[in-house]
Amino acid sequence: MNDFSLTDKQKTELLQLARRAITTFLTTGKLEIVTVADPALRRNAGVFVTLWRQHDERGRAFADPTLGLRGCIGHVEADQPLYQVVQLMAVSAATNDPRFTPVTPAELPDIRIEISVLSPLFPIHNIEEIEVGRHGLVIETTRHRGLLLPDVPTRRGWGREEFLEALCYKAGLPGGCWRQPEAQLYAFTTVTFEEE
Repeated sequence: MNDFSLTDKQKTELLQLARRAITTFLTTGKLEIVTVADPALRRNAGVFVTLWRQHDERGRAFADPTLGLRGCIGHVEADQPLYQVVQLMAVSAATNDPRFTPVTPAELPDIRIEISVLSPLFPIHNIEEIEVGRHGLVIETTRHRGLLLPDVPTRRGWGREEFLEALCYKAGLPGGCWRQPEAQLYAFTTVTFEEE
């Protein structure tokens, strides 16, 4: 999976599957998983789906696109086929992100879908191994887990330690938790793509 890549055609197909799954669920209340024949899309993978609103309530384009976040849900473990988990996470991002009310059918034309396919997690033993902008991070303790995608520190202008602090907060832990011996750090890379 570290060498995993997708063609433009495969990316387009996954984006279409995600949009169709959201549209079908919001209009019928039914979760319909469409199957595919492409072996690359049938490989097991972890996935995050992020939904972005393009315009604010007054119809103006966001000057900072990150202000348009409308939902983001993912599945880290590579234990389901890529095509399937993309559809499941797309519907979840639209309906189950606790930070937002569910997306409505009327909003769909203004929503842009972004998909991040995750590499397998690998342990980080020294924070110098972390490449900001390339690596996403996971922190785990016995009772907490947090994850941030690789683009988060880049969009926020964070360095390595700010990235780690934010990761602690995301996991519901105090800042500096990554220094504790019981905290396990993992990194991953992504293949990320979005609708035009």
